[in-house]
Amino acid sequence: MDRFVRQINLREMGVEGQDRLSNASVLVVGAGGLGCPALLFLAAAGVGKICILDGDRVSVSNLNRQVLYGRKDVGKLKSEVAAQQLSEKYGDSDYHCLPFFLTPENAAEIIEDCDLVLDCTDNFPTRYLINDACVLLGKPFVQGAIFEDEGQIGVFNLPHNDRPACTYRDLYPEPPAGNLIPDCNETGVLGVLPGVIGTLQASEAIKIICKRGEPLAGKIFFLNLYTNESYTLEVSPRPGSSSTIPSDIDELRSRDYGIACRTEVEVSWLTAKKWLESDNSHSVLVDVRNPGERPLMNLPDTLSLPLIDIEKQGGRLEKYDRILFFCKIGQRSLTAVEKMRDLLPDSELYSVEGGVLHPDSPVKATDQWARN
Repeated sequence: MDRFVRQINLREMGVEGQDRLSNASVLVVGAGGLGCPALLFLAAAGVGKICILDGDRVSVSNLNRQVLYGRKDVGKLKSEVAAQQLSEKYGDSDYHCLPFFLTPENAAEIIEDCDLVLDCTDNFPTRYLINDACVLLGKPFVQGAIFEDEGQIGVFNLPHNDRPACTYRDLYPEPPAGNLIPDCNETGVLGVLPGVIGTLQASEAIKIICKRGEPLAGKIFFLNLYTNESYTLEVSPRPGSSSTIPSDIDELRSRDYGIACRTEVEVSWLTAKKWLESDNSHSVLVDVRNPGERPLMNLPDTLSLPLIDIEKQGGRLEKYDRILFFCKIGQRSLTAVEKMRDLLPDSELYSVEGGVLHPDSPVKATDQWARN
């Protein structure tokens, strides 16, 4: 028996619908909590070509929600593990592993070769980059997002039933400021939530490819997992939103999307390391996490000033010319910079990008710092 017989027997699917799936090419950007279930069901449904784009590696903290991975995969590239797992389960699809991140320089070339994009990312710069590239190339995309107990899903750049196509910028014209962006690393996430939203993204993709049912074109579906409440918001074209999109591919490639959601005060761990080594008497590394918060650090000459107390104890920092704040993922450290601007006007204030969970951080031990 053909493994797709249950789908082919569906009245609105048939052989034609299954053929559409087998001839389709789908790009999934992000192989994390949303991407894993989306990839599983796209492959199970028989999508012919699945491109898996993610430059991140598996960590232990991923395993409560990223269901394609296990402990044996920790440290491996997500895109490579996902492609291997899927090819073993569903060998009749063609999997393209893209073990890097989407950038303004490569977005157009990658997206142009696909029929449909699934935005399974967790950051605003990439969401806006996907939106703008898809608009310029005329590709529909399915966007998913989660926060605490609630998830949302929408379909953009797809005209449907005489409704004009809407873009992500019709919903949110401009990205929020970097220090206002929540993150599941700090707020937490129940693993089943991205499983539900990612599965719904796959469902929307299948409807679009097969031209069946009612996709969420120009609509956002919200679901609260704890209360079982849901509602749908209709999106209409917003006057002026198109002016925020690059005019052509060349402008897309030259635009810095990262700057939209970060500030100029962010520095990498590698830069922080160089500064501290070259000027340790006038520079200081400041941990703004709560006392005892894990993972623990083991670095010499590091001050601990929890964010909640930082304004009261700011006087301890007055003697330093350059102050480098860090936290778990880089959000509280940005807030620390904002809080201390007026109190320390003569000091250079920076947030270490990505916090202790960043791959370049010296989270394990001091000797790892020396090896970076």
